[in-house]
Amino acid sequence: MRARPARRALVAALESLESLESLVSLVSLVSLVSLVAVAGCGVRPTGVVRAGDPPSGAVQPAVTTILYLVRGDRIAAVERPGGALSPSAALALLAAGVTAEEEARGLTTDVPSGAGPFSVTADPPGHLEVALSTPVGELSALAVEQIVCTAADATRRDSTEVTLVGAGRRLGPRTCAEADLAPDDPPEKPPSS
Repeated sequence: MRARPARRALVAALESLESLESLVSLVSLVSLVSLVAVAGCGVRPTGVVRAGDPPSGAVQPAVTTILYLVRGDRIAAVERPGGALSPSAALALLAAGVTAEEEARGLTTDVPSGAGPFSVTADPPGHLEVALSTPVGELSALAVEQIVCTAADATRRDSTEVTLVGAGRRLGPRTCAEADLAPDDPPEKPPSS
């Protein structure tokens, strides 16, 4: 009858051995993962590396949008920061009015806020047709010049012709060269802060 307890002890020892093997496998796996984590990606630390002189050369100027605003009885080119805009987006800025800084510098707009939204099509090349939400006949001469010059400038092409359309009436084609611009003024830049 002693064989049974010995047999039970042997079975228990074998089961413990299987658990021990599992434990050894788990410990080996954890050790391997830890070793890989500690080793990192193989990049060794270095000191300061001299790379030469700093970059030099021409700095790319900031891209701005040119709007034509009213100063006195003429229009003047004024830069607005923020990047180049499509003609319709630039015209929407005209209809939105001047900024506080522009107003402080004596600039206004004659483009009524109800003139937009604007629809601008380019056909044929070199010619823009600007559809307004207000009748063309209700625009002042300065408002017409503002719209023509701002739309033409937004195309970044010289001698763009612009025709205004609103309430079944057409005006144009006109070019910015026909406008009464403030004499020899480069585009006004907003004051630096």
